[in-house]
Amino acid sequence: MTDQDHLIIKLKSGDESAYRWLIETYHTRVISLCNQYLHDPAEAEDLAQDVFVEVIESIHRFRGDAAIATWIYRIAVNKSLNRRKRLARKKRLFPGTDSSGVHETEQTVTSTGSDAQQRPDHQMEQEEDRKALKQAIDKLPENQRTAFLLSKYEELPYKEIAEVMNTSLSAVESLLFRARLNLQKHLKHYLEKNMQT
Repeated sequence: MTDQDHLIIKLKSGDESAYRWLIETYHTRVISLCNQYLHDPAEAEDLAQDVFVEVIESIHRFRGDAAIATWIYRIAVNKSLNRRKRLARKKRLFPGTDSSGVHETEQTVTSTGSDAQQRPDHQMEQEEDRKALKQAIDKLPENQRTAFLLSKYEELPYKEIAEVMNTSLSAVESLLFRARLNLQKHLKHYLEKNMQT
């Protein structure tokens, strides 16, 4: 019997120490993944709580076909995509605000406050680069974006990405290849413009 089998038995029996271990182990990673979709730490924190509520409520249905981490990531990706769609609808109804109701320009200023020791022009360039990359990633088709985020930011191996996305290894390789091509295309204009200045 593997360590995962022991963990699942404990979780299914309602062992609180097993739940605490699971949340402590994956909480930061789940928030990070959710934030890659939502670009809002408060929303990501809130959504991570929803992810673990679902994990706890549905652990009895977990068959152990994949690693428990893969299953948690799958729940996080699905919930992130659903929340993202809901927030996009809200933003269309109330333009000019982010999901928390803060005006976008205000959020940009406060989010860079921790880098105040850097030169202002360098700080601005970094912020512009991050914003351009974020916008380029957001333009990717849903499957490409998910594969790219899991690979680039969560550093999951291709095999685990395939399990999270419930697809084949070759499909993941193809999605990542197309995602990189699309990112290059989306960022080309931004890079060319910056080289001229």
